[in-house]
Amino acid sequence: MELQSKLAILADAAKYDASCASSGAVKVNSLDGKGVGSTGGMGICHSYAPDGRCISLLKVLLTNLCIYDCHYCINRRSSNVRRAAFTAEEVVKLTLDFYKRNYIEGLFLSSGIIRNADHTMEMVIDVARTLREAYDFRGYIHLKTIPEASPGLIEIAARYADRISINLELPTQKSLDVLAPEKSIVRTRHAMGRIRNRLDEAHDRRKNGDKKLRHATGQSTQVIVGADESTDADFLARSDDLYGNFKLRRVYYSAFSPIPEPSSILPVKPPPLVREHRLYQADWLMRFYGFKTSEILTPETPNLDLELDPKLAWALRNRQDFPVDVQTASREALLRVPGLGGTSVQRILQIRRHTRIRQADLLRLRISLAKIQPFLKTADHNPSAYLLDSDRLRARFLPKPKQLELFAK
Repeated sequence: MELQSKLAILADAAKYDASCASSGAVKVNSLDGKGVGSTGGMGICHSYAPDGRCISLLKVLLTNLCIYDCHYCINRRSSNVRRAAFTAEEVVKLTLDFYKRNYIEGLFLSSGIIRNADHTMEMVIDVARTLREAYDFRGYIHLKTIPEASPGLIEIAARYADRISINLELPTQKSLDVLAPEKSIVRTRHAMGRIRNRLDEAHDRRKNGDKKLRHATGQSTQVIVGADESTDADFLARSDDLYGNFKLRRVYYSAFSPIPEPSSILPVKPPPLVREHRLYQADWLMRFYGFKTSEILTPETPNLDLELDPKLAWALRNRQDFPVDVQTASREALLRVPGLGGTSVQRILQIRRHTRIRQADLLRLRISLAKIQPFLKTADHNPSAYLLDSDRLRARFLPKPKQLELFAK
């Protein structure tokens, strides 16, 4: 098979993997005239497709042959898709050719499982090793690792990559038993734990002066949303577990996409994309705003409100905590006000040392008054208790209804 045909098949097969962000890579470059490529301090320069996926990496599978039979995967053993496989030399050539043409900033390499996990992992490592050692490639490399592979091989992969990841795919073992029976959450967590230990050791070595050490700086994972009955609470609880125990950089939520010739146990339709968006918003609240999973979702409401963002939905359920006084409230309390972000709160904390904050000051900070007025007290605005208690408060924030077009296409 020609190289171009392989590229068409294996690049298309890789598009379902969302976990390809590059933030956090170590800054290296080739400005000294040695080597090829570079990464910025915050990762490579990249752009995103309209659906949020990174598109500036050469994102391919080494092969779409696979011995696993995960129902949600287009490359599963029983799928009738066209199969192809790169050699390590072919991936290296494509990466270098694309890089030198300024098409890409780095490589995202994943693979179906062929023969066994160790054999596949060795092939993936061979690509990264050749790029780094034979061509002194200094661009970004993200390697997808396999939890069933030997710990020693995953450790070697981390030495050549800027980021490594293991896809969890589904949040509970019950879901995996149905859709991906060869996979185990326990095994994946063990692999993540070992990776975390190696990442910590590398961090300590850099901190102690080993500036030349090349080692991955973080790990991430991906879960598929809407392929089964898992609730948003299941996804956020698992993310909380992974962030807390393994310090993952990111958990990526990928809305299930119907695939050609799907398994009969998969849903016919994809979930609404806004569900994926709400999960990212809730994830952000957990990581940067101090929210706990139990605050965002409750046993009575295990799924996120698709009409309102999670912070606004939380505020409407906890109206007794509002309004907060912009002049005296703590940073933590201000961060919970709908419409206030981390940067806005930091500026408010600086300004209020010198003056009593009025609504005009908030406008100058480009804060939406319409969103914060019911929840925030300023020197010239004291929201009425009636407004906070009103049944119409939720309706105030709902998307405006749109007139249907008679002749819409």
